[in-house]
Amino acid sequence: MNQLFLALAAFVALHSVPALPPVRAGAVALLGRKTYLGLYSLVSILVLGWVFHAALNAPYIELWEPSARNALAAIVLAPIGLFLVLAGLLAPNPVSITLRQGNRPGAIVAITRHPVLWGFLLWASGHLIANGDLRSLILFGGLALFSATGFPMLDKRARRRLGSDWQAIENRTSVIPFLAIASGRSRPEIDAPLAIALALTASVTAWLLLGGHAALFGADPLLSLTI
Repeated sequence: MNQLFLALAAFVALHSVPALPPVRAGAVALLGRKTYLGLYSLVSILVLGWVFHAALNAPYIELWEPSARNALAAIVLAPIGLFLVLAGLLAPNPVSITLRQGNRPGAIVAITRHPVLWGFLLWASGHLIANGDLRSLILFGGLALFSATGFPMLDKRARRRLGSDWQAIENRTSVIPFLAIASGRSRPEIDAPLAIALALTASVTAWLLLGGHAALFGADPLLSLTI
């Protein structure tokens, strides 16, 4: 378990320290935005791979018995989470996590202004429910908790960074998914990043369900529904 805790600590540090305005600004000034984002994305993928490697090699200690109902939670929530992460990264979003520059928020921001955080939260929660063991509780519970604590932190940073422009964006968005749409403060739209995210989510989900997940992690999600 020690390697899993170490990998998770590295993941949290990687997504906390560079997010500090002086650190991020200095790195962007030194490397350029595109190079910085490219290197940051590469290191993030490598560290996330380390986290999963450590989890898969940690001892299995069952906490609750697996069931088809629990497995269904991951099959439902994981694709929704993947879509939100992809749509959030591909769309401009001046108040949250994204790989795109731009002051005009993408269509996904009408659903929630923090789609990437919600995506990781739903994905991790689904896997936490489906996998009833200690290593999964540490891995997915830790990722879910880290995502949940990010909402107020990102809002605070955006409010400070945007100044008077913050209020206009806040009035058209919400942290809770679909709340701004339900209250009439925003309306649903479809743009290119959202459409691409939908297509990628459908493709990746189909691949994972038809053997990709079993090949990568040794667990077949569809087979879990027969338990």
